[in-house]
Amino acid sequence: MELGRAGLAWTAALLLAALGAQAAAGDFNPYRVLGVGRSSSQADIKKAYKRLAREWHPDKNKDPGAEDKFIQISKAYEILSNEEKRANFDRYGDAGESQGYSQHQHRQFHHFHEGFYFDESFFHFPFNSERRDTSDEKYLLHFSHYVNEIVPDSFKKPYLIKITSDWCFSCIHIEPVWKEVAQELEALGVGIGVVHAGYERRLAHHLGAHSTPSILGLINGKITFFHNAVIRENLRQFVENLLPGNLVEKITDKNYVPFLSNWKKENKPHVLLFDHMPAVPLLYKLTAFAYRDYLSFGYVYVGLRGTEELSSQYNINVYTPTMMIFKEHIDRPADVVQARDMKKQLIDDFLSQNKFLMAARLTNQRLFQELCPVKKSHRQRKHCVVLLTGEGDKFAEAYEAFLTFAVANTKDTLKFVHIYNDRQPEFADTLLMDEEKYRGKSAVVILERRNNAGKIAYKTLEEAWQGSKEDNFILLDLLDQLRTDPGLLSSETVLADLNDELAPMFLIRWLYSMLDYISDCWDSLFHSNWREMMPLLSLLFSALFILFGTVIVQAFSDSSDTRDSPPSEKEETAAKTEKNDASFSKESNSRIPKKGFVEVTELTDINYNSNLVRLRPGHMNVVLILSNSTKTILLQKFALEVYTFTGSSSLHFSFLSLDKHREWLEYLLEFAQDAAPIPNQYDKHFLERDYTGYVLALNGHKKYFCLFKPHRSGDEGGTLGSCEDYDSSLHMEARGKSSCSPGSRSIKNKLHKLSFWMERLLEGSLQRFYIPSWPALD
Repeated sequence: MELGRAGLAWTAALLLAALGAQAAAGDFNPYRVLGVGRSSSQADIKKAYKRLAREWHPDKNKDPGAEDKFIQISKAYEILSNEEKRANFDRYGDAGESQGYSQHQHRQFHHFHEGFYFDESFFHFPFNSERRDTSDEKYLLHFSHYVNEIVPDSFKKPYLIKITSDWCFSCIHIEPVWKEVAQELEALGVGIGVVHAGYERRLAHHLGAHSTPSILGLINGKITFFHNAVIRENLRQFVENLLPGNLVEKITDKNYVPFLSNWKKENKPHVLLFDHMPAVPLLYKLTAFAYRDYLSFGYVYVGLRGTEELSSQYNINVYTPTMMIFKEHIDRPADVVQARDMKKQLIDDFLSQNKFLMAARLTNQRLFQELCPVKKSHRQRKHCVVLLTGEGDKFAEAYEAFLTFAVANTKDTLKFVHIYNDRQPEFADTLLMDEEKYRGKSAVVILERRNNAGKIAYKTLEEAWQGSKEDNFILLDLLDQLRTDPGLLSSETVLADLNDELAPMFLIRWLYSMLDYISDCWDSLFHSNWREMMPLLSLLFSALFILFGTVIVQAFSDSSDTRDSPPSEKEETAAKTEKNDASFSKESNSRIPKKGFVEVTELTDINYNSNLVRLRPGHMNVVLILSNSTKTILLQKFALEVYTFTGSSSLHFSFLSLDKHREWLEYLLEFAQDAAPIPNQYDKHFLERDYTGYVLALNGHKKYFCLFKPHRSGDEGGTLGSCEDYDSSLHMEARGKSSCSPGSRSIKNKLHKLSFWMERLLEGSLQRFYIPSWPALD
């Protein structure tokens, strides 16, 4: 009995160990971390590792979880790059050295209980995505892959993306439908993607998926969420609704001629699909979206009354889908393809060979680059024969002759195009050199693009193109010579980019953008949950709050500005005449205006050491010299002049009272005598000298200063007041009070052009006056 109990206990322990090992193995999957499949080669694994390592390296990625992600990537690569560890992981779900022990225990378990059998799949919980299905592995998306490849590719085809995670019951429920629809839509040309929210939280958050499972569509970089039941019909209709509604035009006997004749205006070949389906097939809509920049598409329902004439004219087999492409001639198709089961590959091969007209008109630079690619090697030369002509009946004969020549001489290495001189004048003038013999006539140029910068080699036919037999013979002879002698293109030039003739006007583009934005907001309002609507609601309420706050602040600031606004010059002059020194001292306590406010502290013996002597390296203190009577006016002007420089953290602003610290200032100015002689303190005008309005930039660490001299009224040229501008005019100011008193010169004008001096200070172009040590400020 005791032996039986011990055996049961041993069995239970082994079961718990197996469960623990299974859970531990399910926590880390190197294949999912690197985004590769189990059958991937070592080259694919190495490529995936390098891409992810560059993206998640902690030195480049500032995401808080980048370091942990990088460790997981390195660990996954270490396992998968080693064949033995990879085989162990594929066999046991773990690559550690404990496999031998686990395997031994497993064998001991079976040996001890030979009569007990259980299926290993009992422990394979369906919630783990690896055990559930491996078909999603080839569709797994990473953030960099989505941004760099999927989003640009969404302008060519729509994408259907599923957001999933482990331990998701609903994800298991929709798996069969998703697998079936994904295979079906991928064959039609729809891109399929899967995002694992547990491993790609950044991408899931970027897509706006806050719950799993979520299904969304991506087209033209725009995301649309799927909100209906997950069944085949709903998913197909969702993808079809993503596509623009005007991709394919319904064609009947009444409108087929205008449709095909529109090739000249649109500069595109036109495609007609004849089929017995009432609705346009999804495959055809997806094809129209992919080639919408090159072709115009029409659909003919052959079972509809009103298409008999069209079907009989082009001899259509009503029981077999037929695709025709029309170029310059609408009476006969340029190419035809028929197949009972029209596959995507067949359609792509057919359309890719007929993307352009026989003699397309160059309407933009992109078309020019595609029709006339850059020469890659001497064996891959491609030449363009360009007809430079005009619009109207006058040039119609020359164009028809050129088109006939192009149809008869079609080759892979030769492209025929034409251009309107009046719509691309810079292009035409560069090639024709504005010669008189081509004016008002057509001309033919053979060119070869040498690089993407616009450099070409070309040769212009000596005579204007009229389409005669002689012109055809001359052009054909040149093309034959060009095959053996590339040096025939003897002229070289650089072409500017072509104008985009078919681009809509700015107002129309803005209107389309506004309509798209309103449509997105409308869809989000009715189909998105509140969590998805939070960014839009936050933006709306923030705008309303800012608007309301601006109105309130403006209402209060208007009245405050009215009270605090400075008086006009006439009122100020009258006030100065009436007020005495006592009134000036009273004004000195007034506050600096709000506009142009600058924090300016008084330099005193208390803060002298911290604001100057012990100032940090690289910092400067800009000090304004003033007196009690000029304090208010100079501070106001000083704030306005230096306001634009307050963003610099290395500049500090102070003011110094001349009435208290005249001796300290005179001591500093003695070291500026190399710029201008300064009278010593025994000068009879020493006590009368007016230094108000002077500005010193003091560098406490390097012990030097720069000096700004006040602007003299009446000086048209002005004085920048730089250190080198401190000249002997200082003597002139000292001749009497009349030259420096407020009555003869406006106090406010003393700081005129201080902002220019500040700019030169920051540039480091001002003269510096060095001193041995800073004097004490008593």
